[in-house]
Amino acid sequence: MSFVGLFLSGAVLFLNSLMLLGKAEAKSVGIFNIFIGIIQIIIPSYLMVAAGENNWDLYNVAAIFLFGLTYLYVGVTVLKGLDGSGLGWFSLWVAIIAVVYMITSIVHFHDIVNALTWGMWAFLWFLFFLSNTLKKKIDAYIGLVAFVQSWVTLTIPALFYFLGVSNTPMVSKVWAFVLMLSIVYFVVSLFKLKFSFKKENSSQEIQAI
Repeated sequence: MSFVGLFLSGAVLFLNSLMLLGKAEAKSVGIFNIFIGIIQIIIPSYLMVAAGENNWDLYNVAAIFLFGLTYLYVGVTVLKGLDGSGLGWFSLWVAIIAVVYMITSIVHFHDIVNALTWGMWAFLWFLFFLSNTLKKKIDAYIGLVAFVQSWVTLTIPALFYFLGVSNTPMVSKVWAFVLMLSIVYFVVSLFKLKFSFKKENSSQEIQAI
């Protein structure tokens, strides 16, 4: 995926996380989603023409479309007040594609950092499916995951590339550790969320009695 695309995606995901956490107004964030979504449709469209028919060039360009279309869909859904079930099903489809990218990163490119990154993105898109289609009340958890991912999978890796240090062995090792630590944090937070739900349900049952 283009590192400029990563950088812009970091900004959008950061704002989306604040929206989900109730820290940013939804319509203003929706406008930014549409703005960046349009950019991430125009840029890969140009790159696709320039890439010719090389399958791996098209493979990289297609990844940008996944983000661009997601941001456009989120923006329109928020601004128009649409039911999110369509966005949720689309997110499930993208989550499956992200798993394919994760596996390809391991099998073909032998890139652990990229594989971990795609795995985290797949998880986030799946959470959007749970929230928008299955109507799970997990917006705060999604906001937390999105906030962390906006930095560790998008903004900071893009800055590493701009600074010319992204491919150094030390940075790759450190960042693989950061990503794995983030995944552990997501798992621990998920268990805390499930525990709080059980505790809340138990207290409601007691009150009902």
